[in-house]
Amino acid sequence: MKKRKVSWKDVVSIYGPGIFLVIAGFYLAQYFIKPAPPKDVRIAAGQETGAYYQFANRYAEFLKKEGITLHVLKTAGSVENIKLLSNGEADIAFIQGGTIPRDNPGRIEGLASLYYEPLWLFHRKDLELTRLARLKGLKVSTGAEGSGTFALVRQLLEENRLNDENVDLVALPDADALKGLSDGSLDAAFFVTRPGSSVITKLMENPDLQVASFERASGYAKRFYYLSALLLPEGSQNLVRNIPDRDIELIAVTASLAVDPDIHPAIVDLIMQAAYSAHHHSGWFEADEQFPSPRYLELPLNDQADRFFKHGPPFLQRYLPFWAASLIDRLKIMLLPLVILLVPVFKMMPPLYRWRMRSRIFKLYDRLDELDPDKEELQAMEASERQRRLAELTLLDLRAHDLKVPLAFSDRLYHLRQHIELVRRELQKTAAADSQSHREVS
Repeated sequence: MKKRKVSWKDVVSIYGPGIFLVIAGFYLAQYFIKPAPPKDVRIAAGQETGAYYQFANRYAEFLKKEGITLHVLKTAGSVENIKLLSNGEADIAFIQGGTIPRDNPGRIEGLASLYYEPLWLFHRKDLELTRLARLKGLKVSTGAEGSGTFALVRQLLEENRLNDENVDLVALPDADALKGLSDGSLDAAFFVTRPGSSVITKLMENPDLQVASFERASGYAKRFYYLSALLLPEGSQNLVRNIPDRDIELIAVTASLAVDPDIHPAIVDLIMQAAYSAHHHSGWFEADEQFPSPRYLELPLNDQADRFFKHGPPFLQRYLPFWAASLIDRLKIMLLPLVILLVPVFKMMPPLYRWRMRSRIFKLYDRLDELDPDKEELQAMEASERQRRLAELTLLDLRAHDLKVPLAFSDRLYHLRQHIELVRRELQKTAAADSQSHREVS
């Protein structure tokens, strides 16, 4: 039995147009597909001794597991962070409440508020500072220029009509302010940071210093929408030494994350997961699962962050590595043209293939029909014409024999050869009858 092989020429001619349409669909889709997430991202943090810098490094460790390098930028604080973010020198930034300009430079967006940051006022123990007005005539550190502490303290001092004329204000970073309080060169110093930080711990346990209790904390919270009133209970720092020795009323802002609006959505998802991992537990003032939160934000909420708060991490990232989830997410737009094109292609190809295989046999049938004479034509046919047709039938039979078709169509091919043989026999029978008649006449 003759072995029938697949003709690649047939395959290409039949499936080629469909393949071309699919490739064309992918080519067009690439203009709409989201770019791959960047491998390097920059986050504006703060001073190395501050909480922002420590949390930024925790985020970097989280992203490193997913193949993303988070570069932590050391800065003076929130004000400089906003500037770096607005100028495109950072992709993400820690922002302190109350430091964002009203015109929102650079159209930056918010991701989440993270935790409370109390405003601490430490002073010499011999001073009684329950109100900011009592700072008059004292030497006070307001935090380094460019820091959130500096911006917040300046606002509060202005509200109390305090300035460089009636207070000796100096802008010192936390480390220098800590030193100044310890050696007595400062009367008081402001700090904005979370409780339990190394700076606050040292100050709280210094027997020569005391933390101020803001007796009008609730009033500040009502007047400034970004402030909250908090209570630090007696003994919460150290029960044995009873630090602090009384309940302390504090005012606090919230730390938050801000981003460039053009940041890749997949990076936002990773940062949100890193933030949840670092901040969802309860703290000194925070309840369990209270943060991260879309509340307390002073910036428009990023769309991807909003989806995270409503639905959690993307479905694919819950079960796949980040690179795989990101790739599938980017390819989703390409699946639509693929499905649209492949469904009709696959429906159309089998009938087209059958038609093409039959057409090969039908072409030979067309030629056979031309060689097959009717009764009247057969009787009037010359011997030379009969021989010509017999010769063509022989060639036609050879073509049918060599024709390559799948086994599913071989029955039609054998029927064709049988029909060729029938026509040949009819012509040969007529030729024999004519020969016999010619001998009888002779």
